[in-house]
Amino acid sequence: MTATCVVLDIGGVLEITPETGWAQRWEARLELPLGTIHTRMRDVWRAGSVGSISEREVHEQVALRLGLDAPQGEAFMADLWAECLGTPNEDLIDYVRGLQGRCILSNSFVGACERETALYHFDELVEQIVYSHEIGIEEPDLRAFEAACAGLNVRPESCLFIDDVAVNVEAAQAAGMQAHLFEDNVRTITRIAAHLDARPMAPGRVPLA
Repeated sequence: MTATCVVLDIGGVLEITPETGWAQRWEARLELPLGTIHTRMRDVWRAGSVGSISEREVHEQVALRLGLDAPQGEAFMADLWAECLGTPNEDLIDYVRGLQGRCILSNSFVGACERETALYHFDELVEQIVYSHEIGIEEPDLRAFEAACAGLNVRPESCLFIDDVAVNVEAAQAAGMQAHLFEDNVRTITRIAAHLDARPMAPGRVPLA
């Protein structure tokens, strides 16, 4: 059994994911009131996040509910994925790569695994990946944290969970984990090092926030 482990979120932690305004741009293009897209698609987004709908069915519902033809539908989904996938947080990824007992726990969406594997190779970065769309459970449900611990065969109290969403951090603590709210790389790496009693980073290197 691994003595200690680190459980990391993806979006906003391992990926830098600022809002791109893609939904608002599409609403303007389609002459829809602001907020229409997420209102019409709310149940589809929810289903995709817990894997109760296929990626093909998501595309079909996007086209049907928003009145998009095939090229528009592809462009719409490309914009959605551009925000969801963001860019890699290289400094944190580089630090995590040298650790033992690494796990990802992420609220995700059907299709995320394939895209993130191709772009960022998270499957090579950690020992276990727990995606909400694969287990059918989203954080802050305590069962998501239990699944992460079970995947690494560790006790909750030996895990440090890192997320940029406060309610998920609080839920991890309720599940018995130690937890850290991600705000920047410096404080996060320092917190991981304290948890693992590891050296924070190579001398002279300062990670980007």
